[in-house]
Amino acid sequence: MNRPRRRVRGLAVHAAFYALLAIVAGPIAICGAAGSISVEVLYMSHGPLQPTLQELRAVLARHNDRLTVSWYDVDSEAGAAFMAMKGITGHVPLDIWVNGKDTAVVGGKAIRFLGFPTGAGPTFFQGKWTMIDLAQLLELLTREP
Repeated sequence: MNRPRRRVRGLAVHAAFYALLAIVAGPIAICGAAGSISVEVLYMSHGPLQPTLQELRAVLARHNDRLTVSWYDVDSEAGAAFMAMKGITGHVPLDIWVNGKDTAVVGGKAIRFLGFPTGAGPTFFQGKWTMIDLAQLLELLTREP
């Protein structure tokens, strides 16, 4: 009767090991060569978003040599294709993916880079992130190993 319990415990130990390995090695794997970090920006080229886009371009420019940045205007054919690929059907003023994900843990806090940054643009479309959050994530990812 102890055998099944040992097997479950052994599987749990293996699962914990691989989870820890992913946490520790994940950031190391994505740091590295020039252009190795991808940033995809889905945006609306409308008036209220322009100040945010200017600030975003400045944040991205600080890490320009380490990023591959793709911009997708929702009103363009490329933007529509990108939205279809990501499964987005709603009104999205801004969504930012870093290495294929629009969520990240920054400073111990889970953040989704969706909508206007907190304090910018119409309140209804504000997300729960700031440019500082994005800058910190990029700083972490572009840091020399």
